[in-house]
Order: sequence, then structure tokens, then C-alpha cells
Amino acid sequence: MADRVTVLFFAALREQIGQESLSVTIPAGGVPVQVLREQIEKADPAIALAFAEQPRLRVAVNQTLVPFEQMVQPGDEVAFFPPMTGG
Repeated sequence: MADRVTVLFFAALREQIGQESLSVTIPAGGVPVQVLREQIEKADPAIALAFAEQPRLRVAVNQTLVPFEQMVQPGDEVAFFPPMTGG
């Protein structure tokens, strides 16, 4: 599992993409979330479309909300989801 991250999709993203997770290879030194996002968008048109339709996309690394500049390391879990609303 070296040099891989698990990417999870939640809520409407999961429904649009048609899968709940995938495993992605990243450089051993890690990458910013934004670079990971671009990598998976280029690899899958369904992901690119779903992300484009969610301009306020949120991200968590290892279950902690982070900015897209946050570094992701091999072995991390990255979750993308639309903003949550509640009452």
C-alpha cells in the first residue's frame, strides 16, 4: 500500500460518480490535496464532472477538515464531499 492514498466520496458526489472510493498512487513525498484532486479529475471524466458541479467542495484528510493546500502523504485517507446544510 506504499505510495497510495484512499480517496472517499460522500453524499451527492458518491451518487454522481457511481463509486464510494478509489485507491490512488501519489509520490512518496506527498502532494497537496489540490494536486491529488487534479490527478483524479484527469483520470476519470465522471469525477471531473461531479467536482465541477460542486464548486464549494470540502475535503478532509484522515477525518479532519483541511484546506486544498494541505499535504497528503502515502497511507492517508482523503474524503471529498459537498458542503453540508442542516437545521
